[in-house]
Amino acid sequence: MSDISDDDNEISFQVKFLGRIEVVRPKGLQIMDDAVQRLQMPDKYSPEKATRKSKVHLFLSLSGIDILESKTKFLLYTCPLSTVSFCAVLPSSPKVFGFVARHPAADMYHCYLFQSKKFSQVLVSIIGDIFRASKKEESIKGGRDLIVEALRHKNKMLQRENSELKRSLAERSGKQ
Repeated sequence: MSDISDDDNEISFQVKFLGRIEVVRPKGLQIMDDAVQRLQMPDKYSPEKATRKSKVHLFLSLSGIDILESKTKFLLYTCPLSTVSFCAVLPSSPKVFGFVARHPAADMYHCYLFQSKKFSQVLVSIIGDIFRASKKEESIKGGRDLIVEALRHKNKMLQRENSELKRSLAERSGKQ
């Protein structure tokens, strides 16, 4: 269910993505609870449409949180850790967890919500640990450009995927 890679210090989990919704404040359980309610009964005039629960890979690293669609490996969202302001498990629904992050280009916050049968508490704890570790690393190394690090991370992932696809294509060509 999870993959840990020592060379690039990332961990990934497959979870259900419930959706992303704009919120008015950067933190609080009430904000998360309201976001869940709004996702369950979206306003027909709201830009946030009800999305089918889709499986995603949640990649956690010192550079940030990345959400990739499981089947297509399409990057849905990337959130540098410096933008994350809150993370918790919903007390009324222990399988639901999420985090709030500031939009990098606009003065707004979004709540990202997920569901996991077994790992909700673990993921929230890991996100907190990664956040604290990134703060320590920033102070030790004098800070990093998170955007450059996120792009390096994406490049490495895409290179791995490209290699896998080439190998798969070569196997298929050999069978025909």
